[in-house]
Amino acid sequence: MSKTWSVEEHLEDILRSVRPLDPIELNLLDAQGCTLVDDVIVPAALPPFDNSSMDGYAVRTADVEGASEEFPAVLSVIGDIAAGSSDLLTVASGEAARIMTGAPLPPGAEAVVPVEWTDGGTGGGPADSMAALSDSPQGASGQVRVHRPVLSRQHVRAKGSDVKPGTVALKAGTVLGPAQVGLLAAIGRGTVTVRPRPRVVVLSTGSELVTPGEPLGPGQIHDANSFVLTAAARAAGAIPYRVGAVADDAETLRATIEDQLIRADLVVTSGGVSVGAYDVVKEALSRVDAFRGGEEEDRTDAAGDLVEFRRLAMQPGKPQGFGLIGPDRTPILTLPGNPVSAYVSFELFVRPALRTLMGQEPVRRRTVRARLSGDAALTSPEGKRQFLRGDYTPSGEEDDMGSVRAVGGAGSHLIAALAQANALIDIPEKTGRLTPGDEVTVVLLD
Repeated sequence: MSKTWSVEEHLEDILRSVRPLDPIELNLLDAQGCTLVDDVIVPAALPPFDNSSMDGYAVRTADVEGASEEFPAVLSVIGDIAAGSSDLLTVASGEAARIMTGAPLPPGAEAVVPVEWTDGGTGGGPADSMAALSDSPQGASGQVRVHRPVLSRQHVRAKGSDVKPGTVALKAGTVLGPAQVGLLAAIGRGTVTVRPRPRVVVLSTGSELVTPGEPLGPGQIHDANSFVLTAAARAAGAIPYRVGAVADDAETLRATIEDQLIRADLVVTSGGVSVGAYDVVKEALSRVDAFRGGEEEDRTDAAGDLVEFRRLAMQPGKPQGFGLIGPDRTPILTLPGNPVSAYVSFELFVRPALRTLMGQEPVRRRTVRARLSGDAALTSPEGKRQFLRGDYTPSGEEDDMGSVRAVGGAGSHLIAALAQANALIDIPEKTGRLTPGDEVTVVLLD
């Protein structure tokens, strides 16, 4: 009788065989979702110069000391300083320069008075905003009445106040999201060296499967697995390619997988891995020469093409398969065909493999301890590690434990409850019964 593997043994065997993808240099937008290989050092200060954080007037603080609406400080406006200006005016005593947000602070100026604290050069009451230069060119000259004093450096963004040169902007291992891409752009990086997002080919097997949107015939069901696994791969950060359903024919399946290897860093199949007469994944992939044509003497490392099919001490997801196939030793994970089994298997085995390919840590989902809620006890089969769909609610208190309730039954075909779950309740092999109030381990899916 063949060995029964534990969940941990199967996962560790997968992770021993999967290596991070080789680094590549990508343009910033192409690098979104990828993992930095090296620390990124700031080459120059950000912002690179003192600049205004408001639309207003650059002034000397002594000139507006004690200013009020009743007794405003009256200053001569010597011109405009817009964002991007290079030829800067010099502000002398009794003068002000109209300045825009982001524009360099001119020589002589010590602070910026917001336009709302002035009359905007109109000679009237407090201004709401500046008139457009094209509508009111005279606003860049004449006089402005300042109604409030400012402190030195008030409304000024100091050079290097965001990041200083020589400091680490982003650490190796950082996953680049929109904010990180923005920071790289701000410090002048046009490209970055990353581990790319892995390409994942997803296919399901079964002559009974029909693409959603098409009518069902007798004995047919819609193909949910290739959609849920493709979506899960995308959510994990991969670039998925959904092939769809392949009929129960070993040669067709073998040819389909071989055709897809050119664009795959990892292959995921669902269905056809149990002990039935029509379990074509086992039939197609158990052969040593599945993906190596030619005579035996023309092939090398032929045994490496063997995909090993295993029984795991878990529920759902007992039948699993794993191997390295093709000339590039592409990892392939063959998952069970029941939708819940396929999804749970993805979270436990495929997602860690994808994160390993991307060089991301930790590879496993975060777990927490929670108290079981609900009206009834839960039972679990002896000798099997069970993963029940759960609805987890954090406590809201830092030191208090959250709660989790089971949703749906234990059946591996009950996909409706999967849509209500945000966690998996991890029940150890030796735990046969849990009652409300018991502590459990929860695998968070969000």
